Amino acid sequence: MDVVTAAASPESFACDALVVGIFQDVGPADGPAARVDKALGGVLAAALAEERFEGKPAKTAVLHTHGKIPARRVIVVGLGPKGQATLETLRKAAAAAILRARDLHAAHVAFSPASLAPHPAELVTQARVEGIVLGHYRFSKYKKPDGGEVRTVTLLAGNQDQAKLLEDGLARGLLTAEATAFARDLVNEPPNHLFPERLAEIAHDVAREANLKYMVFDPAAMDALGMGAILAVGSGSANPPRLISLEYAPPRARKTVAIVGKGVCYDSGGINLKKEDLQWMKSDMAGGAAVIAAMGALPALRPNVRVLGIVAAVENMLSGRAAKPGDIVRAMNGKTIEINNTDAEGRVILADALAYAVQQDAAEIVDLATLTGSAMVALGYQAAAVMSNSPELTGRLLRAAESAGERVWQLPLYEEFLDDMRSPVADLRNSGSRYGGAQKGAIFLREFVDGRPWAHLDIAPTAFLERDEGTGPYLPKGATGFGVRTLLAYLSAVA
Repeated sequence: MDVVTAAASPESFACDALVVGIFQDVGPADGPAARVDKALGGVLAAALAEERFEGKPAKTAVLHTHGKIPARRVIVVGLGPKGQATLETLRKAAAAAILRARDLHAAHVAFSPASLAPHPAELVTQARVEGIVLGHYRFSKYKKPDGGEVRTVTLLAGNQDQAKLLEDGLARGLLTAEATAFARDLVNEPPNHLFPERLAEIAHDVAREANLKYMVFDPAAMDALGMGAILAVGSGSANPPRLISLEYAPPRARKTVAIVGKGVCYDSGGINLKKEDLQWMKSDMAGGAAVIAAMGALPALRPNVRVLGIVAAVENMLSGRAAKPGDIVRAMNGKTIEINNTDAEGRVILADALAYAVQQDAAEIVDLATLTGSAMVALGYQAAAVMSNSPELTGRLLRAAESAGERVWQLPLYEEFLDDMRSPVADLRNSGSRYGGAQKGAIFLREFVDGRPWAHLDIAPTAFLERDEGTGPYLPKGATGFGVRTLLAYLSAVA
């Protein structure tokens, strides 16, 4: 799908479908909708009144123009009350409109101009482009094509100077949305096509295209580094584990930041075998996918900070070589871990990945992981959880998430949570009691960052949607790519 700009009035532009937004308390009496309604002889306002279309957020209505204007159809999308509209409102409205256009088999869709004070045109355009691209996304690699795709989207502006103002927002929106779509593609891949070695190959391709430094550690290299935690989790699979490292290093960078992703390409639960929803366990590498996708997009943003993207990639499988409850393994930083639940494997592999980030002199660390069902119990499908040892870092991440339109909610990290993660026979155990499970998993991870500012994003609630939970028009069932846009906003601000 091509997304372009053009200097033209909506009522005079030829396309298959013209999108106009209306506010709930204004209707078609103002802005581009009023101009289109006038060109149609008042038919638009009459039709919306007859259909009782109120302009509620992301609701759509369609009107055939019958040749009265060059556009064949008008898609009206609601923006809610004018005083309550946000960039996320525009993002969802754009997604809803592009979905309706696809259902109509509209090959060329034009979006009438939009503004939202006090936000500059660049941010408004970025939000709309993100909504368009992510709303149009679907994973159809293994299905026969069924047609109906939107091939061209034109963002209209009043004149050539205004059209040029949209270009930066268009470029940024395409960058972040396409990176998010790439992460979705990785997570949606079936596990027989995406295993640790293959994920490392894809990361290598990303590094080559983005001019990043690349390193991968196989089991022998990990053993030499003392990464007994990753090796223990990966020991049950015929597909050996990999530790992947991507590095963005501008010449004058004075700070190093690490983003670390959990990359469990398939999670059977090991000996503590999962009992249900095993078909969705390909999604347990969503944190790793977000890190790889963000690293690929990062050079285009040119932040003046050295960034390490680290992914621990394994399969958690059941075999005669698999880790057993009661095993004790040693992580890279020397701490021992009693494995008392093989289905709490994500924190175990992240222990080594975080310790590696410390070894590489990361000044601050952010990890992303589909870590716990407890986070889903607390937050449903509506937000990811953040836990941290640094209020300042947490604040920056929350601001980045808000600007990206990704919901993140802070959970407390009380010291008492660590008491339940201590083992009588090792330094730590990998699973405690169920209550406060998200925080216990997080405080376990904190033991491997050597006191560096660190934040843990538990994206289990938001990374993969098994069913429609009212999450919005640009978040489909399946992989969402959650975290990519937050990471890019966070890394852009770090510098």
